[in-house]
Amino acid sequence: MTCRICGAWLSAGSLFCGECGSSRTATVASRKRPDPRPNDTTIIARLPRPPAVISIPIPATLPEPVGVSGVVPEVSPAAPIVALPSRASFELSFSTGQTVSVQGSGLIGRKPLPQPDELFDDLIRVVDADRSVSKTHLEFGQHDGEFWVSDRVSGNGTVIRRPGDAAETLEPGRRYVLPRETRVEIADISFTVD
Repeated sequence: MTCRICGAWLSAGSLFCGECGSSRTATVASRKRPDPRPNDTTIIARLPRPPAVISIPIPATLPEPVGVSGVVPEVSPAAPIVALPSRASFELSFSTGQTVSVQGSGLIGRKPLPQPDELFDDLIRVVDADRSVSKTHLEFGQHDGEFWVSDRVSGNGTVIRRPGDAAETLEPGRRYVLPRETRVEIADISFTVD
């Protein structure tokens, strides 16, 4: 008997072809069946982030420069000048001996990596030989001069110990405002916010 797929000779008791691996009863028609599984890939379109640039309208007519007409132009602002809020400075003192001063937002982990549409001021890499800290374990930032942290769905979780309070395990994705001298435990590593 010969294989119906490749034409190779099959021995009397064989169940599969030694050349192509097809079943002894397989035919060319049975090998071309459509895949019965549904398509499980869903493409999600990401919405673009709104621009972070604050635009200030420019007056339609610019003042005439000094010396052209001999008159010093009187400049009046077209829009009030908005001062950006000043950022407070926080010092993160890690149990590994590392100390980092931060003023904006950032990520902490063994190898922190932002998503393609994210921008951060600091990426703080923590040395952890035991790999208890996730690659991107924690996000931090400021709001109205107060320091906050948010667990980034880390493997071992995050615990905070505010001064005078009991330990609190962070819910991933939720921001927690921390006063100074709070201890933050990211798996086996910890740091204090000063």
